[in-house]
Amino acid sequence: MLTVLVALSIQAQPDALGRKFDATLTQHGIVGGALALIHASGKPTEYFQGEARGETHQAINAATAYNWASITKTLTAIAILQLRDRGRLSLDDPAVRYVPELREVHDAFGSVDDITIRHLLTHTAGFRNPTWPWDCDEASDCGWQPFEPTKWSQVAAMMPYTHVAFKPGTRWSYSNPGYVFLGQIIERLSGDDFEVYVTKNILMPLGMTQSYFDRAPYFLEADVSASYLRAGSRLEPQPFNFDTGITTSNSGLKAPMTDMERYARFLLGEPGNKVYDVVLKRSSLEEAWTGVIPAMQAGEAPTAYTSGPNGARPQMGLGFFTLMVAGRRLVYHDGDQGGFSSELLLDSTAHCASILVVNTTDTGTPADSTHAISNTEPDPHTDLRITLREELVNHVFPACAAPAP
Repeated sequence: MLTVLVALSIQAQPDALGRKFDATLTQHGIVGGALALIHASGKPTEYFQGEARGETHQAINAATAYNWASITKTLTAIAILQLRDRGRLSLDDPAVRYVPELREVHDAFGSVDDITIRHLLTHTAGFRNPTWPWDCDEASDCGWQPFEPTKWSQVAAMMPYTHVAFKPGTRWSYSNPGYVFLGQIIERLSGDDFEVYVTKNILMPLGMTQSYFDRAPYFLEADVSASYLRAGSRLEPQPFNFDTGITTSNSGLKAPMTDMERYARFLLGEPGNKVYDVVLKRSSLEEAWTGVIPAMQAGEAPTAYTSGPNGARPQMGLGFFTLMVAGRRLVYHDGDQGGFSSELLLDSTAHCASILVVNTTDTGTPADSTHAISNTEPDPHTDLRITLREELVNHVFPACAAPAP
């Protein structure tokens, strides 16, 4: 009865949220997108707008699969915590113990042995942000470079040309290569490719049967969304169904909204659910959701990653961002790659979650259609996620926590 009453309370919000969702996507020239609300054990509330493939006018629906980009990092963090909980590693182990190639990195602040797995998880190791290209003075001249390195040997070869930007643990700076290194740790300890390990130990037990990494299996290819970069009135298609190469642990997950709803339910938790506890015990998730350092970079405009509603300032946990708003804890991660922008947002206090994804990113800059653009973020001043996040946090999520009449 309580679940029904809470669901009815939330239903007071969908009409307004649906209108806001439609208007926001239209305002930003989004080709297609989806939004889902997950609350308690009730049926998700879903919104679909626009087209998965503008060229053929294929409509967005529940089966449409998207690249979730950096939300993949949350799976990588869970895999590391699984290995920790099984006694295979300590978060305070030196990363170089498992990835000896890191010995070649230039660290002016001390020994590379000081960089721990915990530093990689929390983006405090001091490594660069982009995975690729390694050196590119003019974006228009870099079409000859691969979208992402396809082999570990390509990344390892760049170690002598890699430096640590600050003393590890002293500040936050988002690093995609750091999560590539974590993927290597998972592979070398488990004996499985990263994709195989995560599929066996996270996706399969959670029933995420339509999820995969990088290029789609043949029987699901018809459901893959195309993606686009927008610069003003110019819309540039990105390569379809692309492969993230060796950087899969950083950004390679593809899944439909229905599977991401299953993932959100696992994160929200369900007392007595033994499968959830096998994937990762609640105490380890709570540990991951404990902020350890402010997620901000001096001199840079706030983004969906580094800003919160009503001026709240996020903290970085173990693979998840966390912030407090009006006494409620929010846990989230965003994703941007090759035209896809997404957000997984949990109100752990209200036991409610939202999942947002669009297949068009407004970067405000000319697009390059020769290869998918890595780590592309929208202009912070026009990022639709920030607008919708405020609507969710200020109006929709409180209804989840509202006492039943």
